[in-house]
Amino acid sequence: MAIKEQCRQHGFSDASFYNWRAKFGGMSVPDAKRLKELEAENAKLKHLLADSILDAEALKAALGRKR
Repeated sequence: MAIKEQCRQHGFSDASFYNWRAKFGGMSVPDAKRLKELEAENAKLKHLLADSILDAEALKAALGRKR
């Protein structure tokens, strides 16, 4: 059965399959799990940084300072 047919049968596009294969194709299961953990940690750190920058800007505004 062709890849395109299998993707259609399971409800996603063949482009999604090829993107997934390019990202995870050569990885073992532990490597893929570690990548997901690192991506989640990175997202959390980005959120914390954005919050910190927002807090600093609010403090500057409250004190009436310009940059």
